Amino acid sequence: MTAGPTGYGAAMTTALITGATAGIGAAFARRLASDGHALVLVARQSPRLDETARRLREEFGVDVEALPADLAGEEGIAAVEARLADREAPVDLLVNNAGFGQRGGFLKVPVEDELAMLRVHVEAVLRLTSAAAVSMRERGRGGIVNVASVAAFFARGTYGASKAWVVSFSRGVAQDLAGSGVRITAVCPGFTRTEFHERAGMDVSGVGRPLWLSAQEVVDTALRDVARGRVVSIPGWQYRTLVGLGRLTPSRLAERISSRSGRKYRD
Repeated sequence: MTAGPTGYGAAMTTALITGATAGIGAAFARRLASDGHALVLVARQSPRLDETARRLREEFGVDVEALPADLAGEEGIAAVEARLADREAPVDLLVNNAGFGQRGGFLKVPVEDELAMLRVHVEAVLRLTSAAAVSMRERGRGGIVNVASVAAFFARGTYGASKAWVVSFSRGVAQDLAGSGVRITAVCPGFTRTEFHERAGMDVSGVGRPLWLSAQEVVDTALRDVARGRVVSIPGWQYRTLVGLGRLTPSRLAERISSRSGRKYRD
């Protein structure tokens, strides 16, 4: 797959983005629409989803399909799987971005909420990646971006564990799809200026300005790394440094540092 002006492949024409109405997902939608690509936007909130699709159509003159789906439920996952399997309207880039955080540590969050997180962060990512990869491999081209987090590299409850799974899964699938023309990248942002922390009820007032990324920076880095064939993408020099140092830090000390930081990592 040759790199094109959009940075991830000239042949790609349609992108499906989950969690597309806010934050990093919305930034992916705007970037891809501005590059002239058709979109399939997936989100839970239908009115907001419809409005987002309308604005992108009007501003960029591209085709935008709105697909309401709750990925914490079987019906929602199945609906997106079916769209990805539609060979009459193939998807060339899948962005698995949908996700959320929890307020409070383990045993302070209801088990059903933790299970819902695993449904969105793990089961949905696995199933949608599978549905997309089958069609992409048949055509010999395509890309999959799985939005993880720097929390994947540190011990931090269910959220960090689910994102660590995303990174490990993406690495394994990339090996299995090597030579097929299908690229897969796990993007691992740190603190990013979006609605994520407010919606999760997280206090991030103590996070210094140098640690903040823009959603656009995350998207640009992710698409550039897909084009370069990188399986793991870490936006921001500060987070590449943090993850690099974390690998050299004794695990017990790294866990203590992570614990003190609280649930302040983001999607």
